[in-house]
Amino acid sequence: MISRRARLFSNAAGKAIDVKPYEANVATKIIEDFMLMANETVAQEYCTEEIPFVYRTHDNPDPEKVESLLTLLHNQGVKIQKAKEEITPKEIQQIIESIEGLPNEAMISRLVLRSMKQAKYTTECSGHFGLAAKYYCHFTSPIRRYPDLQIHRIIKDNLRGRLMREGRTEHYAEILDEVARQSKCMRTPRR
Repeated sequence: MISRRARLFSNAAGKAIDVKPYEANVATKIIEDFMLMANETVAQEYCTEEIPFVYRTHDNPDPEKVESLLTLLHNQGVKIQKAKEEITPKEIQQIIESIEGLPNEAMISRLVLRSMKQAKYTTECSGHFGLAAKYYCHFTSPIRRYPDLQIHRIIKDNLRGRLMREGRTEHYAEILDEVARQSKCMRTPRR
């Protein structure tokens, strides 16, 4: 299976000279699985403890968009049916797998993505549809975006006992909605 990640090659002067996809191997898959588990575990801990936190959420897709997508897929000869009223992440994955190698794969992939809602940062723990996770945050990526850095600050303050003792809980409760809102305004890759 080819990963959607790429490796950047540079010359001796540090100038990028090539970008090539690399194949995901067993070690890569294990690391990704552990990262997902860590993100879910941390999110669950802070959600159940009701500590102010920033979650990475992904709402269920709009049913009308899904129906339009399924109609289009049917018209393109792709046989997919959803089992229940709402489509599941597993059914979306089946769609993606069923179109692999088709001449119109790129177009259908874009339409599948457009039928999904965009993932966002929120202070409400409402789950991540695309990952089929009830709890999710970006604990494992503290240098990617500001909300991810805030998560590490909250965890550090909690571990050092400063959340309750120094009133940091109130501080985070006051700022995190704005942190999530501002990050929502920035266009970032889907994840």
